[in-house]
Amino acid sequence: MRHLLFAILCALLLLGGCSSKQVRHLASDAALIKPGQTTVKEMQKYLGEPDGRREVAPDVNEYVYFENRQGAFGNMPVIGSWVGPAGYEMIVVTAINDIVTNCEFRNFNQSDRQWREDFTWDQDVK
Repeated sequence: MRHLLFAILCALLLLGGCSSKQVRHLASDAALIKPGQTTVKEMQKYLGEPDGRREVAPDVNEYVYFENRQGAFGNMPVIGSWVGPAGYEMIVVTAINDIVTNCEFRNFNQSDRQWREDFTWDQDVK
């Protein structure tokens, strides 16, 4: 009985490496964008359809690419759905007249907001 439970546990751990979801690597994808040279069509060829788009001004658009970063057990078949993301990555691309003028990669962790728990909010500003 012990050997059977051990074999099942090992099989579950080994299945954690199997993932059928395509993974985007936003950090390396952002390096493909050359401000001043890359067009919006080329950007969409490299990065795919954006997760968000907004018009900042006439002929000025911002495109946002967003991806959750999984923690240590985030890709495991059963356990991964119980574990929340460890953070997220974002690319913000600004284009004027269909030419990319700025490309920013941003990386956020869940621990970035922990300062809010320790901060005393009732202090008076002098």
